[in-house]
Amino acid sequence: MNKYIKLVIATAIIALGVYFMFNRQIGLGIFIVILSVVPILLFFRNEYILLAFWKLRKQDLTGARSWLNKITNIKSQLIRKQYGYYNYLMGITESQTNAVKAESYMKTALEYGLSFKHDRALATLNLAAGAMMRGNKNEAERLLSEAKKLDTSSMLGDQIKMMKEQMKRVNVSRSNMINPSMRNRSKFMK
Repeated sequence: MNKYIKLVIATAIIALGVYFMFNRQIGLGIFIVILSVVPILLFFRNEYILLAFWKLRKQDLTGARSWLNKITNIKSQLIRKQYGYYNYLMGITESQTNAVKAESYMKTALEYGLSFKHDRALATLNLAAGAMMRGNKNEAERLLSEAKKLDTSSMLGDQIKMMKEQMKRVNVSRSNMINPSMRNRSKFMK
């Protein structure tokens, strides 16, 4: 549903409530005016994003993705502040199947902005994982340290430690492969 239709519905509900108040049904009028808060709330917090967060909380990534797919036109259905969370949720649901696409969603989410530090920390951690998969160790370390700074409540502490351990293993495997022709040469020289 278009975001401005929600405001039109809220205005119509408020007008109906005022009409009932003028016709001496004050209790019903007040109830209807209070009921107008729902479309106003849904203007600022999209219902599909809320339902996707609810499904994500239950570990149902396919259900969350199905709710996000109902957002067909981002610009007409979401306000600018919600663009970041839409891309954030798309990145989380896409991370199981396509890491490269998930990384682009997370970059876009960070560009639009995320309200909470732990959301920014998770997005940065996903970007660090993508940089590590590409073999860009310096960028991965920088993103990991940034994620650690953003994670003030230590919700991602285990994941950050695990990522650092994986980075050490990558270094060990590379150090064993330094100049493999020299190892072969030493076998023949004996």
